Parts: sequence; C-alpha cells; structure tokens
Amino acid sequence: MQESGCRLEHPSATKFRNHVMEGEWDKAESDLNELKALMHSPSAIVVILLSFIIYRMKFLLLQQKYLEYLEDAKVLEALQVLRAELTPLKYNTERIHILSGYLMCSHAEDLRVKADWEGKGTASRTKLLDKLQTYLPPSVMLPPRRLQTLLRQAVELQRERCLYHNTKLDSGLDSVSLLLDHACSRKQFPCYTQQILTEHCNEVWFCKFSNDGTKLATGSKDTTVIVWHVDTSHQLKLMKTLEGHAYGVSYLAWSPDDSYLIACGPDDCSELWLWNIQTGDLRIKMSQSHEDSLTSVAWNPDGKRFVTGGQRGQFYQCDLDGNLLDSWEGVRVQCLWCLGDTRTVLASDTHQRIRGYNFEDLTDRNIVQEDHPIMSFTVSKNGRLALLNVATQGVHLWDLHDRVLVRKYQGVTQGFYTIHSCFGGHNEDFIASGSEDHKVYIWHKRSELPIAELTGHTRTVNCVSWNPVVPGLLASASDDGTVRIWGPAPFLDIQDTEGLNECCSMDS
Repeated sequence: MQESGCRLEHPSATKFRNHVMEGEWDKAESDLNELKALMHSPSAIVVILLSFIIYRMKFLLLQQKYLEYLEDAKVLEALQVLRAELTPLKYNTERIHILSGYLMCSHAEDLRVKADWEGKGTASRTKLLDKLQTYLPPSVMLPPRRLQTLLRQAVELQRERCLYHNTKLDSGLDSVSLLLDHACSRKQFPCYTQQILTEHCNEVWFCKFSNDGTKLATGSKDTTVIVWHVDTSHQLKLMKTLEGHAYGVSYLAWSPDDSYLIACGPDDCSELWLWNIQTGDLRIKMSQSHEDSLTSVAWNPDGKRFVTGGQRGQFYQCDLDGNLLDSWEGVRVQCLWCLGDTRTVLASDTHQRIRGYNFEDLTDRNIVQEDHPIMSFTVSKNGRLALLNVATQGVHLWDLHDRVLVRKYQGVTQGFYTIHSCFGGHNEDFIASGSEDHKVYIWHKRSELPIAELTGHTRTVNCVSWNPVVPGLLASASDDGTVRIWGPAPFLDIQDTEGLNECCSMDS
C-alpha cells in the first residue's frame, strides 16, 4: 500500500480469508457481518439480494464445518451443526437432506467419495474460498489468483505484440521468464531457404500444401503436377508426377480429405483433371465444351462436389464423376472459394468484385467491391477474412462479415500477373505473397509493413503456400522454374546465420 498506492483488499476480507483457511468457522461466520456492511446499498432490491448472498455464503461455511466434523468422527458435533445451524437457515432443504445422509458413512474415505469432497485441509478450504469470493465484489476481496491472472495477461499481450511469434500461446507462466519482455528471435521465423525443388522444367505457376500438411502439390507450365511428401524432418521428397495437362497447370485444389486433387489450366484450357492421389490415377478429365475456359476450382466442404469456372462466362457445380449439377450463366469467374456453410460460393469476377452465390436457392449478393481487377483471393479458415491480390494495388485484407476493407499491405509489386497469397503461421497470424520483383513478402496480419522479404528467386514469384500444420514451413513457386521451401534458420552461430546466401531482409 505504501509503495504502490494500491490496497489489495479490505482488511475485513483478509481476516475472513485467514479464518476460512485456518478452519475457524465461528470467526469466519462473524466476519460475514462485517463484509455485508461493506456491500451496503440504498436500493431495497439490492438489500434483499445481499441478504440472500450472505445466507448462501453462511451455508457454504457451515457445510464445510459439518463435513470436517464428520471426517474427524465427531458425529455429535456434526449433528449439532446440522440441526442447530444449517437447518434453521431454511436454505436449500434438498441439500440438507443429502448432507444428513453422510452421517451413515462408515469411514472418512467413504465420506470423501460420496460428498465429492477433497477432505479436511488446504485443498477443500481453498476450493470453498474460491466459491465464496464469487459473491464478493473485487473492491472488497480480490478474485482468486488475481496476480497470476494479471501476469498471464501481460505475457499474452507481449506475445500478441511480438511480430515473429509463430507458436502456440502457452498460458502457463512456468514456460516464460518474467525478468524480460517476450521477444521471439527472427531466426525462428520461416525465412531461410531449406530446399530448392528443381524437378519442374518450366515456370511453376502454383503450389499448395494438403490440408493435413503432409503433401505439397506444384503445378507448372511444363504440363505436369508434382506431388511431394513432407517427411517428419520437414524435408520434401518427390512422391508422384501427374502428366498430360497440355496447357500447363495454373491452379490446384485439394479435396477436404486430401484424397483427390483437381488441376486447372490457363485461360485457353477448357478441361480440368481430377486425380486420385492415393493411387495416382486420373479419375476424370472434365470438359463441358471446347469453348469453355476452366481456370479456377473450389471444393465444397462436404467433399462430394466442386465448383469451377473461368473468364468466358462458365460457372459450374459438379460431382466427383464430372456430372453437371448446377450452372450459373454469364458469370466471368477469376477465382472461387466455398464457404463452410456448404451452400455459399464466393467468386471474384471481371467487374472487380467478389459476390456470394447460393446454388440451392439461386440467389447472389455483392460482398466486396474493389476499384481494380481482383487477380486472386483466399479466405481464412474461420471464413471471416479474405485476402485479395489486386492488380496494380497489391494485397488487401477484407472482413467478409462486415464487408469492409481492413488493411492494405505495402511492399509487394503487383501488376496484372495472377499472384496467389495466403494466410499462415500459428492461428493464421501472418500473410505471405509472391511478387513481380522476385521476392516473397511476409506481413503480420495487423501490420501494413512487411516483417520479412525473402530473396532467392530470380523471376516473378507466382504463388506461396503456408503449411497448415507446421507453422514454420512455407513454399513459394516462381517463373524461374523452382519451388523454394522456407523454414527457420539452421542451428548456426549468429555470424554464420547472417552469412546465409538465401535469407530475408527485415524491418527493424
């Protein structure tokens, strides 16, 4: 009090706390009258409520007193508490009947089991005190473990403000030091080249990790899709090569259970390929018309349907055999996404907007309106946020529920190339995007300035994908024909780490 100017709690509350913990029940009961006086109010309703609260607190005290007498085999004293103190309160008669039944317990262990009670001592008295404190305002008595709560809040706030925090928030105070503010090392962040995948022999247009994080699919102008396996050490190894995409592969979509992969081509492509990843077999090659342009696809969360479309006005819903279930006429689709309600499909179109389409009742509505073409977009796991790559503007974050532009991210070079960005990291706290200046940019979701610029590619970076299971694993696909896998710095001295050829430059 003298140093901080803050009084922890009223002296009467401290006295009450001590009497409860010491099992001095008569004194604790007397303390209740002092506490009641501290909660006085001119309102008649509040006075009645306070009387009820005091009765409730007194009942809890006497119940503990009764149980402790029983455990000590002081049956007569326990019976006296039951008859002369608890029953006259005329409070919770049903509970009093249950308490009276405990007189038949043959030994202490039987009592503890039937009463679901820890027994006489610190544990049960602490639990009792926690219950009693809920009836008292914080101005009178501190809530349970208030200091621990304040320290935990301070630690969580520091972690939330840490630009590079990319692990699960551990709420336990034993995992952190209170001597220094929390700060993650930049070397722990996925901005160092772990692998360079060179198996494609032309521009790599797309990459996407599977939903379970164990595979990566990459699509290229060289007409192939390569599926890579992510091993336990987070190294990628070639698993399957899927061939025959005559126009190249510009978009890929994993089924919800990762058993299928759909591949789409560029504007001139009228076909899409549905691959069985487990067998490596082509299930269907779908085309409704040679006039079509099927450049984007999205799976319904039920895994039994998908939607596809393109800029020539095709917008279809199909089953796994390629059968046309529904179609929407005249929608020039740039990019697609199915929401978790299994009904709504989001589609960006040539009118610089994203609209929501319901295939069940054939209704649609405007959700996002931009001033420039939307080249691609992706949606967060919870369906709340959308990340847009907008021609000549860069990366924009939209709130789909409130239909407002939340943030414009700076740094990226975005012309009229289709570049695919992504959410990623723990809790999807980060955003990554390729760029026409050959870099990968990473932002913290709440910060407009990039926290990392990843260098190493020599041509436009078309697509980035963050592993949904391993927060420290990121992939990027480029026109230079390579796929780079980014991760934390290797276990090197600081001097060695700073000397890595492919690393990141960061804002301080």
